[in-house]
Amino acid sequence: DDESCWFQCSGPGRYQCRVSGLVFDMTGGGDVFYRVVPWNRSLLSPHGKKPAGPLFDISCQQRSVARLHLPHCEVRSTGRCHFLSVAHLHDEGVEFIRPERITETHIVISITGFSAFGNVKDEDSPPDPVRALVLLFYKPPADPDVTSFLNLLLLPGNVVIRDLKRTRKKLFGLETFIDAPPHCKLRPEETYSLSTSPAGESVLVQPTEAEFDPESYSSYFTSIQVIFSSITGNIKLSVKEKETSCCAWERRVCLLAHRVKPGLPSDEQLKETRTRIIDGISEPVLQSLLDKLLEKKVLSDSEAVEAEKVRGDKGRVLVDTVRRKGAAASSERNWLLTGNRTKDPVQTSDLKNESL
Repeated sequence: DDESCWFQCSGPGRYQCRVSGLVFDMTGGGDVFYRVVPWNRSLLSPHGKKPAGPLFDISCQQRSVARLHLPHCEVRSTGRCHFLSVAHLHDEGVEFIRPERITETHIVISITGFSAFGNVKDEDSPPDPVRALVLLFYKPPADPDVTSFLNLLLLPGNVVIRDLKRTRKKLFGLETFIDAPPHCKLRPEETYSLSTSPAGESVLVQPTEAEFDPESYSSYFTSIQVIFSSITGNIKLSVKEKETSCCAWERRVCLLAHRVKPGLPSDEQLKETRTRIIDGISEPVLQSLLDKLLEKKVLSDSEAVEAEKVRGDKGRVLVDTVRRKGAAASSERNWLLTGNRTKDPVQTSDLKNESL
C-alpha cells in the first residue's frame, strides 16, 4: 500500500526488494511486512551512534527470516565500514548488532526477533565521501504564468525513493520526478554549490549552495531551488564542492519534455502542448510519423490520404489523430511528449515521464 510493503514467499531462498533494497534470507515460506519509520535519535546519542540508513519496521509471523541485508551507502574502498553496525529498536530499548559481513552494498546480520532495524555508525567516524543521490523534482508553470521551479535534493544513496516521492507529494503537491542519473559521491557536512548553463536574469538559483547531510533519511525538503522566469529548454546543472571547486555531479536536463501539468493522462498532456509540438516538428519527421502510424494500422488508408492532402496543416492533423487514437498510439503519443521531435520516431526509443 502507500506506506507498507508486503513480501510473500512459498519456500526458502534469497529475495531482494526493488523498492527498499532490502534482501531477505528465508528458511521457509512466510509473509514479511515492512515500512520506513522515523528514527528516535535520543536512543542513539547516549551510545555515540547516528543513523546511517533508513529505519525499517519489519515483522514476519512465521519467523522464517534468517538473515537481513540492509543497504548502506559507504564507499567500501575507504576502509571505513568498520564504523557500521545495525541498531535493533524494540520495546525494551535498543541493541546494536555487529555485522556478520559487509558487502559493497549491504550489511548482513542474523535475526531472530523482529521490530525496527536500521544502519548506524559511530558519531566520531571520519567524514569520508559516501555514495549519494542528486534528485530533481520539476514543477511546470501554471497557465498563463511561465514561471517554473526545479527542486534539487542532496541525499544519501540508500534513501528509499518511493517514500521520498510519497512524502513530497503530501508536502508540496503534484510535481514531476526527472529521471536523470542521480548517482555521485558526496562528503558529509561539505557545502556544495549549484551552477547552471545557461545562466542569466531568467534563471535564479536559491540558495546558491547547501550542506550535504548524510543523515537526512526523514527530511525530504529541497536543498537548492532553480526558478525559471521564461521558457527554458535544455539546461546544464553542475554540483561542485565549495572548498575545492571539484565537480561532484553534472547533468544536462531537457525541461521542455516536462512542461506539462503533472498527473494528466498523456492524451490530455498532448492537448496542453499541442501548439508547441506543431510549431517544432519538421516535415521529414512528420512523414516518418505518418508512415509509422500507417504501418501499425493506427491510421486507415483513407485517413493517411487525407493527412497527405492537407500539406500546410499536416502537423496539426497528425498530432490530433495521435491524441484521439488512445492506447493504439500510446508509443507515438509518448514520443511526441518527450521533446525528441527532431528525430525519427522509428529510431527514437520511448521516453516516459514519471508524474507523481
